[in-house]
Amino acid sequence: MSLAVIKFSSEDCGICHKMSFYDKKVAEELGLQFIDVKMQDTATYRQYRQILLHQYPDKSQMGWPTYIICDSPEGEFKIVGEVKGGHPKGEFRTRIQEVLDSVASQN
Repeated sequence: MSLAVIKFSSEDCGICHKMSFYDKKVAEELGLQFIDVKMQDTATYRQYRQILLHQYPDKSQMGWPTYIICDSPEGEFKIVGEVKGGHPKGEFRTRIQEVLDSVASQN
C-alpha cells in the first residue's frame, strides 16, 4: 500500500495558504507521500482530477482545502479517507492519523 495525501486547494484561498506551512511536513512525518494540487495548475489538476471527481462528482461538497488520502494515486487508486477544511497543526495530524488507523484496522 502506497498511501498519499492529495491536497486540492486554490491559490486564492487564505486557509489553504495557511495550511501549507505544515500540511506537507505532517503528511511526510506520518510516512505518506504528499501531492499538492492547486486548481489553477491545469496540468497537475488534470493528472489527479479523476480522484477528486470520484469523491465529489460536482465539487459542491468539497472544502478548502480538501485532503484526499488515497492508495496508488498514480494508477488504480482507492480513496481511503479525507480531511476537509483548515485545522491547527495538531488537529490536522490527529485527523490524518485517524484515517490511517481506520485503514490499519480494516487490514
